[in-house]
Amino acid sequence: MAVAIESYQRHIQRATSVAWLAMAAMALHGAWRGRHATGRKVGSPFTERPWWLYALAGGGYLLVLVRLWRPLPLGRAPLARVAATTSGAVLSALGAALIIAGRFALGDMYNVSSAFGTQLYTGHRLVTSGPFAVVRHPMYLGALIAGVGAVLTYRTWAVLFVALHWPVLLVRGRREENALQAEFGEAWLRYQERVPAWLPSLR
Repeated sequence: MAVAIESYQRHIQRATSVAWLAMAAMALHGAWRGRHATGRKVGSPFTERPWWLYALAGGGYLLVLVRLWRPLPLGRAPLARVAATTSGAVLSALGAALIIAGRFALGDMYNVSSAFGTQLYTGHRLVTSGPFAVVRHPMYLGALIAGVGAVLTYRTWAVLFVALHWPVLLVRGRREENALQAEFGEAWLRYQERVPAWLPSLR
């Protein structure tokens, strides 16, 4: 039974790691496209900093994750491990689906912001369709859900450390909303009144 559980966990972890790599590649593509954004900006967009600074910070961040890749001190009961891995896979899939759906809904309006600032495209369009008709930040909500799923699936300090970055998403969401409100005015306010930011309305 133990061998079967280990095999099951490995398969789930490999599948979710592919999903995370795909989402990371999508974010890098958005950052690459965002270099050409010349519209309204709020704060200091990431494009205003040199590439080598991000390379240096990214390398340091990866080193921290490698150091933290240690198992969390959780119980090792077989059924609990299977339940955690399965629920983690479901949450990871749900989060990834929200992120991918949001990416396709944004189309050529897709860009990547940071906690320091964001910048829109010239001729930016306000996207309110797809998952954006349910919540204003479906991709960030998806990242939060997938982060919880990753903690349940991998159960390491490194993944928990990444999942605890959720306040950064709140700041990024606020930056983006400030830019969109300044750009679209009344249209944005009507959308904001109609659609909640993070949790879908029961209405």
